[in-house]
Amino acid sequence: MSNIYPFAKKVESDNEQRLEQACLWVSRLDRELTQTEQTELKAWLADNPQNLNELLETAGLWDKMDELSRLSDLFPKTRETHKAKPNYALYAAACTLLVIFASWFFVSNQALLPLHTEQTNILATQTNYQTKIGQNQTIQLPDGSELTLNTNTFVQVKFSESRRIIDLQRGEIHIQVAHDKNRPLDVLAAGKKIQAVGTAFSVQMKQDIVELLVTEGKVKVETSTPEVIADNKLKELSETISNIQKPAQFVAQGEKVKLDLTGKKAEKIEKVAAAEIAAKLSWRSGNLVFRGETLAQAMAEIERYTETKINLADNEQLKNIKVAGVFKTGDIKGLLIVLSQNFNIKHNTMADGTIELNLAGS
Repeated sequence: MSNIYPFAKKVESDNEQRLEQACLWVSRLDRELTQTEQTELKAWLADNPQNLNELLETAGLWDKMDELSRLSDLFPKTRETHKAKPNYALYAAACTLLVIFASWFFVSNQALLPLHTEQTNILATQTNYQTKIGQNQTIQLPDGSELTLNTNTFVQVKFSESRRIIDLQRGEIHIQVAHDKNRPLDVLAAGKKIQAVGTAFSVQMKQDIVELLVTEGKVKVETSTPEVIADNKLKELSETISNIQKPAQFVAQGEKVKLDLTGKKAEKIEKVAAAEIAAKLSWRSGNLVFRGETLAQAMAEIERYTETKINLADNEQLKNIKVAGVFKTGDIKGLLIVLSQNFNIKHNTMADGTIELNLAGS
């Protein structure tokens, strides 16, 4: 019996839908496909060249390439499919699809909390927004830009005649920037300044890094200064800051970079595949998409969307279980059921509500 459990649901992103469909087909490889299923698979593969790429990557992830090769006659004849190699062939361990049958997290109209508006001779307007844990919210800004806040996020939006500033103080955002060449938009995050005119990108603040992913256009990244933070109010910069400021970097569509806040690590710009971009931005539709992360990594991400603390036992086998699939956020009860039934993982609920996970029999 296959240990892959696809999650059947409607998804907004074509890439997420393609991943889900690939998981469904791979889950059927442990048995022979019916004639009808073979016809459906052949039609799906012919519909879009990316479908075959996704199927090959998913089959590699689950170590199902041998089973898939038996169906090679169904592959489109216009490409040399026998030469294709999945990106996930390096996963040696068997991977198990974790499926959370969960409902949407309820997001009320109070998910977006405007806290303060003021007018000064420096800033025309300033508005603060925040989301609670497990919530996300999309805001239409006055300039036409679209700002989406992820779980537990706080931003200050400052607009003047010459500047557009979004000061990210906590959490994660995605922004579709309205084009205005005379008034660039700056995102400030932990001393980093990300500048764009008309583009789209996401920014996430973590403990020691700010992660930037550009989905459209190009942005400029540099170290911010007191002049930027105060919107030109502070004109004199210290000589020390000027000397240590790093040259600007340019990050283009389909690239990401982890901006180091410690000053100890190199900041390398990396290419990002379309499927990875879809996975990283799936939170905007209330989903989490994993593509072979360890259970420890998956639980850490899931924990961002709930106030429940989840601890894993000091067991390397447990922590290194590989997971992949499309997830809904917020349903801890459903999570525990799936962990028990599909992973043989038990849980204990502590007095303070913390959930501790371990392999059954350990």
